[in-house]
Amino acid sequence: MEKQILHLDLDIFFVSCERLIDSRLQKRPLLVGGTGDRGVVAACSYETRRFGVHSGMSMKLASRLCPEAVVIRGNSSIYTKYSHQVTEIIKEKVPVFEKASIDEFYADLSGMDKFFGSYKYATEMRNTIIKETGLPISFGLSGNKIVSKVATGEAKPNNQLRIDLGYEKPFLAPLSIRKIPSVGSKTYQTLRNLGIDKVRVVQQMPIEMMTSVLGKNGATIWKRAHGLDNPPLTPYHERKSISTERTFNKDTIDVIKLRTTIFAMAENLAFQLRRGNKLASCISVKIRYSDFNTYSKQIKIPYTSADHVIIPKILELFDKLYQRRLLIRLVGVKFSDLVTGNYQINLFDDTEEMLSLYDAMDTIRKRYGELSIQKAASMGAKTIGRFHNPFNGEPPILLAHRKQ
Repeated sequence: MEKQILHLDLDIFFVSCERLIDSRLQKRPLLVGGTGDRGVVAACSYETRRFGVHSGMSMKLASRLCPEAVVIRGNSSIYTKYSHQVTEIIKEKVPVFEKASIDEFYADLSGMDKFFGSYKYATEMRNTIIKETGLPISFGLSGNKIVSKVATGEAKPNNQLRIDLGYEKPFLAPLSIRKIPSVGSKTYQTLRNLGIDKVRVVQQMPIEMMTSVLGKNGATIWKRAHGLDNPPLTPYHERKSISTERTFNKDTIDVIKLRTTIFAMAENLAFQLRRGNKLASCISVKIRYSDFNTYSKQIKIPYTSADHVIIPKILELFDKLYQRRLLIRLVGVKFSDLVTGNYQINLFDDTEEMLSLYDAMDTIRKRYGELSIQKAASMGAKTIGRFHNPFNGEPPILLAHRKQ
């Protein structure tokens, strides 16, 4: 049985969502992302591309390159809602699928040709998504994930492309080596220094040469250039860590503000652990100074999800870390080494009143939102909520730093 892997990608997803909400934005240059001085472009419309704008760049620079563009602050809850609508349609239509990101999906249609026709079925599913959600979507269909993903990129905008078995190499050959997944800016520069600009050149090279230059990644790129690499679909994403960061609009040295933000981050992440029935045994704090030097510290602790255990440790780490007394640009908190389980009561330190308080606060948060109740020490921090369950099996929401 021939493999038939479908790759679906919602075109300029955040922009398309904003245009669904406000039809006046149709055909207009549009930038979605952070609107502050340090905002980043999460998505940009095709009308802005000819000015050199791309996702991941500074919003300030993008606004200078395309001054007539409309700038909208990103809203993750809206994008999550539309993403769920698409996910539900795909879930109904295919037996095995992988949600690679908020706007990107893989589906295994192997065996469909025998009964219906994989390409015909994929076309009908794409038309259903467009009709029911109003969102433009492209797809690529081939024998593996890598070729299908590249095919989707070539099909855009709002189109579809099938690469038949045996035609993978001729399809990939004339493309830029940058089109191969896993070729980032540094790898691309290394390959350009070797005189490699097209996939065709890699196809003509022995795998040993690529391995000698780029190591294991070189072998992966060689296989993908030949259309051979076939990673499996991952229906469920198991989270190995959860984290949150905050970049301040202005660099600050206000220790009270910094500690309040760190406190609120730790409180919110601890709630996420309890909501997902998870425990963490490694916690870390990260700070980035105004000169962009970044430092972090982590410690191992007994498995826990309790605020009164985690928050003091986090604040202690911050106090040890913040020694330079320079302006701080960014702070972050991360919990890792996660396992499934519930908090084990400490017979000597924990009281029934405290455990009941946790339960009551978590019940209120689940019902009315994560910001509906907070400890007084975190009241000064702004919008530290995650607004989605990080343990629902879906990949993290990416709001920026992803080239589209």
